[in-house]
Amino acid sequence: MATTTTIFNQTPSFIIPSTQIPSTLLHQPLLPLSVPRRHRRSITCKATHYNNHHHHHQQPPSLDRRHILIGLAGVSSASALTPPTPALALPIQAPDLSKCGPADLPSGAIPTNCCPPIKSSDILDFQLPPPTTPLRLRPAAQLVDKAYVDKFNKAISLMKALPADDPRNFTNQANVHCAYCDGAYDQLQVHNSWLFFPWHRYYLYFYERILGKLIGDDTFAIPFWNWDAPAGMRLPSIYTDTSSPLYDKLRDVKHQPPTLLDLDFNGEDPTSSDELQIDENLRVMQVISNGKTAELFMGLPYRAGDNPNPGAGSLENLPHGTVHFWTGDRSQPNGEDMGNFYSAARDPIFFAHHGNIDRMWWLWRKLSPGHKDFTDKDWLDAAFLFYDEEARPVRVRVRDALEVDRLRYAYQDVDVPWTRTKPTVRLGANSVTKSRDIAPPPPIATSFPIDLKNTVSVIVKRARRARSAADKEREEEVLAVEGIEFSRDEFVKIDVYVNSAGQEDSVSPGGRELAGSFVNVPHKHKHSKKEKVVTTKLRVGITDLLEDIGAEEDKSIVVSLVPRKGKSKVKIGGIKIEFAE
Repeated sequence: MATTTTIFNQTPSFIIPSTQIPSTLLHQPLLPLSVPRRHRRSITCKATHYNNHHHHHQQPPSLDRRHILIGLAGVSSASALTPPTPALALPIQAPDLSKCGPADLPSGAIPTNCCPPIKSSDILDFQLPPPTTPLRLRPAAQLVDKAYVDKFNKAISLMKALPADDPRNFTNQANVHCAYCDGAYDQLQVHNSWLFFPWHRYYLYFYERILGKLIGDDTFAIPFWNWDAPAGMRLPSIYTDTSSPLYDKLRDVKHQPPTLLDLDFNGEDPTSSDELQIDENLRVMQVISNGKTAELFMGLPYRAGDNPNPGAGSLENLPHGTVHFWTGDRSQPNGEDMGNFYSAARDPIFFAHHGNIDRMWWLWRKLSPGHKDFTDKDWLDAAFLFYDEEARPVRVRVRDALEVDRLRYAYQDVDVPWTRTKPTVRLGANSVTKSRDIAPPPPIATSFPIDLKNTVSVIVKRARRARSAADKEREEEVLAVEGIEFSRDEFVKIDVYVNSAGQEDSVSPGGRELAGSFVNVPHKHKHSKKEKVVTTKLRVGITDLLEDIGAEEDKSIVVSLVPRKGKSKVKIGGIKIEFAE
């Protein structure tokens, strides 16, 4: 449940170009670094522990009136090529493989058939592996030894050598991402919503099992790119050997080792020292702990019949999107391979990147007892299709993907340093309340939507102030940027600041005044009513931020939107404050 205070929605608003913010807001004393508050929960992160809090989600669903009309066909263990669709059901259903059509590829892309070859007319329903199944331990890519690399290279080579009509073939596996993300399945998109994490978990799960099958090793596990720790903040060396099947020539030549990864990458390479870059990367990782609710961390609900792209969670925006863009080849017309969804999985490092994304979901659940998955049946019963290690089509449901130990894999126990790193308050308390001796910027009356050609600042009123610790535990104050409209085949990055007072460029990545970022990885999809336009929203929690900058008692805050990439191609529909349980 969420209560909403609408501040701007097609009504006159206060918008301040950054050049008109007065000097009284530009020069504020620095505040000391914030310290942990008593009402915050803390937990030790050890990668050998498993979260078993949600096993009840894995049980068969209780009878729901929406499912009464499924019919007897749904009782069998296998079905025809077209999965039965429950009458009146709202969960996203597995696509009909026979209706897979041409993907909506960007201009300049080589024509590609992203649809899988149909090898069987029957679809099996997924069964969790038995508890006695050997556990696959996914290692950090920078820590693997030669024996592992040899085995991994062999598995990828065998996958690439499979016949072109085998759905387990490397190219066909890469095209799975293209089909689900670029319109081959009409009205289905697995990004920018609550489907993002579970769909990619299943994608990696079957990819990993296929590789293990090819080399006859049922314990083989794919590596994860450990970019959230200093030792893993470079392109892993196992992917840079030009003679290896793990190598992809379509990567940014400027980002080869020893160049450090920039988790806040906006298209321009930083000039800071390695020490500072590592520190900023660790602070960027606060997007994990800041996503206090399932919607904030995982994304907004997306049900059958909904418009796609309702809104991504914090991690999908950044660093998921920025790592894609950083890795892709900037000299290619569409940032191929990793910089565009249609081609991203052609680079073997895609699966290492998403291995760490999946690990972040697992870690998020461990960081706080309050971090819980959705319990909505329309999420739990959402379904997808993948080919398994025997080249059989398998229908999976989200409810079976919630526990990695039940899927019989785990992650290597490595240090998680960002849990000990906190955001830095750069500018101090820049209040806009009348009670403070700070003059607010002169408002300029205008209305939404606005073209985000340059930095725009907006005064947003707050309906509730000085909340108790119990209130803050119960409800998160959320800043919602709505009606974000942009060209879907462009990389777009927008940074959102609170009380930054025109000094946005002085707030480094991970600075406390930076509330969050919106990132679009280029993709095309025929589901949009407008040929090249996507409309979505960004929601970021700001409860802790307001405390850290000393603004929790303020009547208003100044929200600044800074277009880092994709200028003049973005519109904003409105801004409001919500309270989400």
